Amino acid sequence: MLAKMDDYNGDAITRFAMKLMAYTFVRTSEEIEAPWSEFDLDEARWTIPAERMKMKTPHFVPLSLQAVAVLRALKLLTGNGRLVFPGAIDKKKPMSNNTILYALYRLGYRDRMTGHGFRGLASTILNEHGFDEAHIELQLAHMKRNKVAAAYNHAKYLKQRTEMMQWWADYLDAQLAKGRRALAA
Repeated sequence: MLAKMDDYNGDAITRFAMKLMAYTFVRTSEEIEAPWSEFDLDEARWTIPAERMKMKTPHFVPLSLQAVAVLRALKLLTGNGRLVFPGAIDKKKPMSNNTILYALYRLGYRDRMTGHGFRGLASTILNEHGFDEAHIELQLAHMKRNKVAAAYNHAKYLKQRTEMMQWWADYLDAQLAKGRRALAA
């Protein structure tokens, strides 16, 4: 699937959206509605404000080297606008929440993968490889229901989560290389 995503011959912005979703495993709406102002590429961090989060608490997403590279390439395409992923027709609105889903369908993954599926996939694989469940859950923005406790937890374990996100991106790249070899065989 990663090789097919990488070779996606549809819109380049859609290809970058799929890649960034794989690297960051944020919710689809969090990604497609993101303004450029939330990203600090020099610090490799994405700060999603509370009002855009499901649990209404801010969320820090450490960006792997690969995610930063995707965003730098994307900046050449959409960096003059407010939104990272503007709509195809109205650039002031975000891309449709079905864009990634339909791209996955076109790649042959109907009923097998969704944008949200990257979250489950990341959680499963990170748990299988021994990463701390608390770090994974925080990265998925699965917060405690106590709003006071959640408000102070958004940056918790940032060092460990940064290392985990880089491991995840490296793991995906290794899987992409395996997929390319399989497609070439």
